[in-house]
Amino acid sequence: MKRAWVTGSHGFVGPWLIRELQDRGVQAWGIDRPGAPLLSDPVFEQLELDLVDEEAVRRALESTRPEVIFHLAAQSSAGLSFEQPWETLQVNLHTTVSLLEAMRRMKEPRPVLLAIGSSEEYGPVERDEPPVDEDHRLRPASPYAVSKAAQTLLGLQYHKAYGLRVICTRSFMHTGPGQSERFVFSSFARQIAELERQNGGGILRVGNLAAVRDVSDVRDVARAYCELVEKGEPGEIYNVCSGRGFTIEEGLKVLRSLSKAEIQVEVDPARLRPLDVPVLVGNPSRLRERLGWVPSTAIEKTLGDLLEFWRGRIRAESSPAKPADAKRRFP
Repeated sequence: MKRAWVTGSHGFVGPWLIRELQDRGVQAWGIDRPGAPLLSDPVFEQLELDLVDEEAVRRALESTRPEVIFHLAAQSSAGLSFEQPWETLQVNLHTTVSLLEAMRRMKEPRPVLLAIGSSEEYGPVERDEPPVDEDHRLRPASPYAVSKAAQTLLGLQYHKAYGLRVICTRSFMHTGPGQSERFVFSSFARQIAELERQNGGGILRVGNLAAVRDVSDVRDVARAYCELVEKGEPGEIYNVCSGRGFTIEEGLKVLRSLSKAEIQVEVDPARLRPLDVPVLVGNPSRLRERLGWVPSTAIEKTLGDLLEFWRGRIRAESSPAKPADAKRRFP
């Protein structure tokens, strides 16, 4: 792999994936919609491209000739998808179909497409069920989960019908520095950093703390993605996960232990989903057998780095106003 596209490079995983690609000597293009925030001081090329414009995508593919496309661009919040179902389906499916059609129509050699799906595709899992493998039945419980299940099925269909080299992931929860506060642990970390900065204590608002999740570090996930396009089998689905589950409350305890603020926890009904998944833990056997990949970052380090990220961000937001900067910095 010498040349790669990363769609949605301005998001959470994109910058970490680009760093991993750079460390491997890969030339990376960050592909983002017109008007998206740019990453400051990039050492990679950035390309503004409307991914729903199939012809524009095909022309860009023919001119840059990437060997791999990491398709990260998406509306990635299950919670937000309840508020914006149509936008979620439109973004997540339209961009995927456009990429697949552009690849189908381009001249050989065509790139490998890593289609990033979600563990949310599995939906509710009973507490007495073993960690889910890739053959587990799908019971998506949000518009976001439905969109990702459809994306995975589309990728597999284009592989079977047209021979496109599509590898799919079902990526379980991952977190780390740079994640949006829309996501649970990043929300906790930001609230803690704000309480520390303001008065050293107060109320931290939470949703469902009893949910059990399989959580990995974003940097480990970026490494898995790079290895999947090299060693993964087209037409296959891979769980990207640790195989270990713990409750959201346990993660919150780690973050609270890293803070000196006096924190009181209060459930906020607005943070509860209309339909939640109580347990979601994955079986990583296929990924490990194919790649030999295992996560290497302890959850304590992941959450500690996340809290430090928000401490720095809150300090910057609290400092005297500076000239507007339209670019987003790497975490």
